[in-house]
Amino acid sequence: MAEPYVELKSVSKYFGSVVALKDVSFDVCPGEVHCLLGDNGAGKSTLIKTLSGVYAPDEGEIRVQGKPTRFASPADTRNSGIATVYQDLALVPLMSVARNFFLGREPMRKFGPISQFDAEFANRTAYDELAAMGIQLRDPEQPVGTLSGGERQCLAIARAVYFGAKVLILDEPTSALGVHQASVVLKLIVQSKARGIGVIFISHNVHHAYVVGDRFTLLKRGRCTGTYAKSEIDRDQLLNLMAGGKELVDLEQELGKVAKNSSA
Repeated sequence: MAEPYVELKSVSKYFGSVVALKDVSFDVCPGEVHCLLGDNGAGKSTLIKTLSGVYAPDEGEIRVQGKPTRFASPADTRNSGIATVYQDLALVPLMSVARNFFLGREPMRKFGPISQFDAEFANRTAYDELAAMGIQLRDPEQPVGTLSGGERQCLAIARAVYFGAKVLILDEPTSALGVHQASVVLKLIVQSKARGIGVIFISHNVHHAYVVGDRFTLLKRGRCTGTYAKSEIDRDQLLNLMAGGKELVDLEQELGKVAKNSSA
C-alpha cells in the first residue's frame, strides 16, 4: 500500500472534562476508501473537524505526506489538498449550479479596470465536470434546489475534486438519500478512488460502507476500537462490532421475554 497522504497519530481532543477523542490513530492513502464507522456520539464529527482544521488536537499530531502539520484554519486544509464535504453540503439552493460550483472562487474576466463574473466559463466547466461524474444537467444555470439529493452530493464532490482535492472527507453522504440516489453517490466515491484520490467515508451505515470501502476503522465513545482491511472481516462481523454484539444479544433476549409475557 502507498504511503498515507494524511495521518492522525495518537490524537486526543478534550472539551473541558469531556473526552471527545482519546488516542485515535487514522490514515488514508491515495486511491483508497477508508471508512470511519461509529454510532451517534462516537466522535466522528469531532474527528472530521480535527482533520479539516476546525479544531486543533490537544494531544498527538497530524501528518500530511509524512510531515507534521498544524492547521490554523479550514483554508489551510484545503491548501494542503484536503477537502471536506459536510452533510449540509454548503450549497445555496436559490443560486445556479454553476455559481455554486465556483462559490467563493468565482472566475473573473476583466474589461479594463472592471472585473466581471465569467458566466460562460463557469457554466461550461460545471457542466463538463458533472458530466464526467455521470451527472447530466439540463442547464448549468438551473437552481441547485431543483437537483435531487444525490445530484447535490455529486456537485459538492465534483467541486472539491476540480479544485485539486487529494483527500475527500465525506460526512454521512448517503444518510438522507433513497436507494437510487445513494447508489449514485457510491459510484462517485469509486470514481474518485480510481482517480487516485483518498476518500474518508464517514458513516453509520455498514451496508453502504462495505460496498466501497478498502479499510474500516471503528470509533466508540471517542476511542478507536480497531482497523480492519476488507479481506480481514465480512459485513456481518463489521456490523456486529459496530453495533456491539453483546448489547444486541441482550436486547434480543429482553424482547423475547416481553413477547412471551404479553402472549401469556
